[in-house]
Amino acid sequence: MTRLRIAALFASLVLLTLALVGPATSQAPPPSPTPKAGGTLNLMLREDLPQGFAIHETATISTVWPAMPCLNNLVLFDPLKKTESVDTIIGELAEKWSWQDNYRNLVFFLRKGVKWHDGQPFTAKDVKFTFDMLREAPDAPAKLRINPRKDWYANVEAIEAPDSHTVVFRLKRPQPSFLMLLASGYTPVYAAHLSPASYRTGCVGTGPFKLKEWRKGEYVELVRNPEYFVKGRPYLDTLKYYVIVERGTRQAALQAGKLDVSFPGETTKTAAEHLKHVVPQLVVTPVSQNVSDNIIMNVTKPPFDNPKVRLAVSYAIDRRALVGAVHQGGAVVGASLAPKPWGFWGLGERDLVGLPGYAATPADEKAKAKRLMAEVGVTPEKPLRVEIVTRAIAIYVDMASFVINELKQVGIEASLKQIETAQWHPMATRGDYQIGANLTGIGPDDPDANFYENYGCGSPRNYSQYCSEELMRMVDAQSQELDPKKRLVMVYAIQRKLEAEAARPILDWKLDYFTVWPHVKNLIPHQSIYNFGRMQDVWTDR
Repeated sequence: MTRLRIAALFASLVLLTLALVGPATSQAPPPSPTPKAGGTLNLMLREDLPQGFAIHETATISTVWPAMPCLNNLVLFDPLKKTESVDTIIGELAEKWSWQDNYRNLVFFLRKGVKWHDGQPFTAKDVKFTFDMLREAPDAPAKLRINPRKDWYANVEAIEAPDSHTVVFRLKRPQPSFLMLLASGYTPVYAAHLSPASYRTGCVGTGPFKLKEWRKGEYVELVRNPEYFVKGRPYLDTLKYYVIVERGTRQAALQAGKLDVSFPGETTKTAAEHLKHVVPQLVVTPVSQNVSDNIIMNVTKPPFDNPKVRLAVSYAIDRRALVGAVHQGGAVVGASLAPKPWGFWGLGERDLVGLPGYAATPADEKAKAKRLMAEVGVTPEKPLRVEIVTRAIAIYVDMASFVINELKQVGIEASLKQIETAQWHPMATRGDYQIGANLTGIGPDDPDANFYENYGCGSPRNYSQYCSEELMRMVDAQSQELDPKKRLVMVYAIQRKLEAEAARPILDWKLDYFTVWPHVKNLIPHQSIYNFGRMQDVWTDR
């Protein structure tokens, strides 16, 4: 796009200001009772920050949860609304935005007077820097060590900054859901005057809270940003995130009131019931995590380069028994997107019938698995021995242990290897494993966020390295479909194909029983654990 064309586009957009989409950042009158300023909130971490505050180099809530208060997005899902959609997106660093040219150009008018925590002004340069880096543009001024969501930006052709407060995203084809990707907690803007590596050890953002101290292995302390661009926010003076690795100790600390807030995705149904029984005043909210239990198999390495073996694995695992035994009912069966009412796009129970591993008769499914294993030479006398990897976190190990027992019943003997989080994502990206018991979290509940990131050919997060040109044509087609009903039919077809080919067998979609003390106000858990940690509207009534 020439400078003349950019200027012309900019001039035409000025005339459209009144029609632009994009309400101001969560500045509506707060709900009753009137929020109180001041105070400290004590929050839970299940492990130390594996990539520091470098959200763009991470694929875990362990980084997103404590880093979100330090940073801002162009746009964000409204923290005060549980359900996320295009209609609940509010402006953060962008005051207004507008789609042009049939969802091919997305133009942002940026907020003025915003400063980074080190005093430098925020401008369009920071936005262009961040997203050129994410899409790995040839002329990008910086590069990430690991870029999990690179394929979210595969449709971006160019990013233009016609002036210091305007940014234009030019797309190769229409993509209405692109705004959903930008609203995820996974999509903050970095400072152009700093190295992206600096976020691994510190955090200079524009967010409502500034980093005071990160004492590794102990806690992260954030303090109120007095120059935050939203008047009167944040309410709290301090956020303190305590690292407590042992699951029982975390629960005991919450029960005793030493912690005010649970960790997203870590409170099981059973744990919540116990907490509520012991401390009836605790507030427990069942909510979707937008996180699936799934099996990753490296399709480039024996024995999982054989489709029969991959299908046998999928047939072997009784999903409903997993939901009952491991999650005590705190999960739901589904395919590659979360089903209703927890999500919008997922296949329902009756739509799963006939797909590998979803039949109501587990014995029949295991019989199919045994037949497939026999066809590749596996017998009770000659079992297949593999190493199954998982993250060294209790919720991963619980699921992996169940899977190992299921596989043993069809002739696959798996030994368990636990991997620390800091090594897990690089290992999986490189494909240095045979089979893994994995949890996959999706930022927003949208097919583009899932399909491009986890199934796209060459995507860093496509851990199984499954690649289908036919599938990608189907994914591209649904991505640009403007009719939601037609798109839903296309998305259903994609999910059936993925399960039929055991690309990444989905076992269930986990529920969280998010628990807080009643004095914690305005901390509304969303349908995805990755998008509600900004904390600017949260206050404490103590």
